[in-house]
Amino acid sequence: MSYDVVIIGGGHNGLTCACYLAGAGLSVRVLERRHIVGGTAITEEFHPGFRNSVASYTVSLLQPKIIRDLHLAQHGLEILERPYANFLPLTDGRSFRLGPDTATTQGELSRFSARDAERLPAYYRTIETVADVLREMVLKTPPNLGGGFNDLGRALDMGLRLKKLDMPARRDLLDLFTKSAGELLDDWFESDAVKAAFGFDAVVGNFASPYTPGSAYVLMHHAFGEVNGKRGTWGHARGGMGAITQAMAAEARKRGVQISTESPVANIRVKAGRAVSVALQSGEEIEARVLAANVNPRTLYLDLLEAGAIDEEIRTRMRRYRCGSASFRMNVALSELPDFSCAQGKTAHPHHGAGIIMAPSLAYMDRAHADARAHGWSREPIVEMLIPSVLDDSLAPPGRHVASLFCQHFNPQLAEGRSWADHRDVAADLIIDTVNRYAPNFKASVIGRQVLSPLDLENIFGLPNGDIMHGSLGLDQIFSARPLLGHADYRTPVKGLYLCGSGAHPGGGVTGAPGYNAAREILRDLRRKASR
Repeated sequence: MSYDVVIIGGGHNGLTCACYLAGAGLSVRVLERRHIVGGTAITEEFHPGFRNSVASYTVSLLQPKIIRDLHLAQHGLEILERPYANFLPLTDGRSFRLGPDTATTQGELSRFSARDAERLPAYYRTIETVADVLREMVLKTPPNLGGGFNDLGRALDMGLRLKKLDMPARRDLLDLFTKSAGELLDDWFESDAVKAAFGFDAVVGNFASPYTPGSAYVLMHHAFGEVNGKRGTWGHARGGMGAITQAMAAEARKRGVQISTESPVANIRVKAGRAVSVALQSGEEIEARVLAANVNPRTLYLDLLEAGAIDEEIRTRMRRYRCGSASFRMNVALSELPDFSCAQGKTAHPHHGAGIIMAPSLAYMDRAHADARAHGWSREPIVEMLIPSVLDDSLAPPGRHVASLFCQHFNPQLAEGRSWADHRDVAADLIIDTVNRYAPNFKASVIGRQVLSPLDLENIFGLPNGDIMHGSLGLDQIFSARPLLGHADYRTPVKGLYLCGSGAHPGGGVTGAPGYNAAREILRDLRRKASR
């Protein structure tokens, strides 16, 4: 059977792309390798009676336009806001709370540094000004350097947007795209606590020190989101992240999209420089006018395209495409809430509903990165814990809870022939012991766990080196260089083949933006072809 469009990969970007294309009247089929659509944004029961978001675990970057256009709320999506952004427990008996508003954070920060509390509003203004620029760029197609008139128009449009900024704001923009987060935060603040609370975003899914040049952009990448119209806010999807993708799948089916699970693709067939079909591992071949790949670019170029379909120069560059977020993911079933030494209590308090960051300073994060480079994993890891069941009682039995543990740094490639298959439980125990230093009842409260090493993330979700971002967000792999110069407009070197996943602009996170942008470019090309 033939379709207008076949999409490889049923993650949130693939579903987003499918919805917009089907909404334009095209016949669309989505092929998903696993038994369930949603990619990393799924909810599963991992221990009897306990459910949680399996890999992706929190909401902010999902674009409001996509939520509206795809009627996700009507399909049951509800986003629950955190009571405040972050909670940073410290081993000296103190703690730092970030949010829910500037005045409250200033009051909290004044206990650490009056100077930092005074400077906080100016820092927020700087970040928000640059975040506004990113918000305007997220749903835009980047210009291909050296491209044609369309790319010239895109570059001119971007230039006009930047012209609206005054010179100090342009300099801030340059700093945030090129400097390290550590350098930036050291310039602004003197307190380790506030620098750690902000600096954590620079190492989320980023195998780097907060002092690595370019890490300030990764911090910014996590700052352009919103929840329920409130900018900079983070939250939880009621029912877990799967609520997002199941709502998308419901809308896709409503628009006539055919979704096929347990349909792994073996390769993409190319004739005379044009993608014409996909061959499934089952032997079935499906023809289409257009193919779109919601997979890591390295997977697309090196594994799915047949030899000779693209120039060897591009294949060589794709072999060097940087993948490996050094992330380790756990879900744990808890008999009771963590009782933090610095904020005692096993009943639900606002800090239990925040992002709980266990990494007290930028120096700690820097050591964690160096340790992972030398040893394979951080012996004092960076841990963010979220307890969504505090806000969503559908995830655990009454009186019990589930927690997400998102951890850095765990080198995806272990030296000396070692494998994560042999070390995953050692690392998981280390993570639990790390949390236990801050909440001494935690280890004893764990009654079940789901452990995902970098190798598990690769094998289960098809993420090369376990890279949750589909490629590092360095200056050489963002905007017009994502995934590589000359092909940042969602079109690949193969005619009729597009990239619609997070390996395209604007990058990782549950945004839906790559899927939306790719659909727009596909429709533009099909209309142009029809007019000819």
